[in-house]
Amino acid sequence: MDFLPIIVAVLISFVVAFFIGMAYRKKVAESKIQGAENEAKRLVELAKIEAENLKKEEIIKAKEEIMGSREELDQEIKERRGEVQKQEARLIQKEENLEKRSESFEKREQELDKEFAELENQKGEVAKLYDDQLNKLQEIARLTKEEAKKQLLDEMEKELTTEKAALIRDLEQKAKEESTKKAKEILSYSIQKCAADHSQETTVSIVALPSDDIKGRIIGREGRNIKTLETLTGVDLIIDDTPEAVVLSGFDPLRREVAKIALEKLIDDGRIHPSKIEEMVEKAKEEVEQTIKSEGERAALETGVTGLHPDVIKLLGKLKYRTSYGQNVLNHSIEVSNLARIMAEELGLDPKRAKRAGLLHDIGKALDHDMEGTHVQIGVDVLKKYKENPLVINAVEAHHGDVEPQTLEAVLVQAADAISASRPGARRETLEAYIKRLEGLEAIADSFDGVEKSFAIQAGREVRIIVKPDKITDDKMTVLARDVAKRIENEMDYPGQIKVNIIRETRVSDYAK
Repeated sequence: MDFLPIIVAVLISFVVAFFIGMAYRKKVAESKIQGAENEAKRLVELAKIEAENLKKEEIIKAKEEIMGSREELDQEIKERRGEVQKQEARLIQKEENLEKRSESFEKREQELDKEFAELENQKGEVAKLYDDQLNKLQEIARLTKEEAKKQLLDEMEKELTTEKAALIRDLEQKAKEESTKKAKEILSYSIQKCAADHSQETTVSIVALPSDDIKGRIIGREGRNIKTLETLTGVDLIIDDTPEAVVLSGFDPLRREVAKIALEKLIDDGRIHPSKIEEMVEKAKEEVEQTIKSEGERAALETGVTGLHPDVIKLLGKLKYRTSYGQNVLNHSIEVSNLARIMAEELGLDPKRAKRAGLLHDIGKALDHDMEGTHVQIGVDVLKKYKENPLVINAVEAHHGDVEPQTLEAVLVQAADAISASRPGARRETLEAYIKRLEGLEAIADSFDGVEKSFAIQAGREVRIIVKPDKITDDKMTVLARDVAKRIENEMDYPGQIKVNIIRETRVSDYAK
């Protein structure tokens, strides 16, 4: 069989069917596209119609809102117009009332002018009548107006002067009585509140010994230990039959304290020889310096005085070893500070200034052994140096009446100083005179050239002078002793005799290396 025609026919059928299908699909696609375009156009038209409808609705709503706002505004304008009309009516009414009152005031003013004119006329008539009566009275009394006035004033002045003088005397008497009573009450209260025990300083200290055997060691071979201790401290050691005790005699409490501490340390150590004595004396001096500092701090703390310079605190501590007529100056200063503070509080004054001035009033006594001038002037110079309050300085300067007090607190410091010094048993005149005599004795010895230091011992019956070996030779020692003795004879009054003892010591040291 011949299949070729059949195959060709089939292939041609397939090709024709393909092209027919393609044409059909194209037609269907074009139909869909046309439908979509028509649908899009329809939707656009619908959107336009809907937008137009919405626009119209919004315009209608806006018009309705405008109409509503216009109606509200018209209503508000009507209300405002009503209020304005009411206010205009009230103003018109007020204006009418003011015009009526103005008219009434004008009428009243005219009436007052008439009354004033009538009063002026009456015043002239009264003045004329007064002058007529005054002339008649002057004729009757035979006195002019000025004379009568002067006579009356003179009589009144006499009466007032008498009454005034009597009143002043009564008030002065009452004020004096009241002030005296008040002052006694304040002083009594201050003294009672600041009660303090009083013990007079003596010129001896006692060192207890563990046994009498140690006395020989204190004396040393040929007395060298006791001589070294006396030379270094300026204190006289009295070793007698008193059991288990050594007496240290000297007018300077600071020297006695150094000697006492040094001797106690030597006794505790057990090794007593010149070099050890020198070491212990130096340690004792350092210990006393520390005690001076702590005592100054204690005084400031006890009185409540703050802000003091450290050097001023040390000077306060030195007052522990200073006496005035047998009274310890540090205790006296603390007491004066407390008394001045209590009185200032009672009188409503400044207690801080009063207690500060009271504590510092005798600060110069810590240096009056070493400086020229009175303790008042020395104290003032010291306080000025450390920038103390000028009012406090004035109180210190005025506490013995050297200058006029500038404040009431300064007056209170004077009173407190007098109270503390005048307490029964607080001071002893003879001790102060005795100490001054010993100070004068040392001052005479120290005034000579070549003297290193001097000590008055044996209750002033001996002055021990240590000289510089490079300036004073052995030959000059004899001359110096005679010159010192002559000066003492000419310048001092003393019972018995005074021994002048010159000590010249030369030391040479070297080291083996």
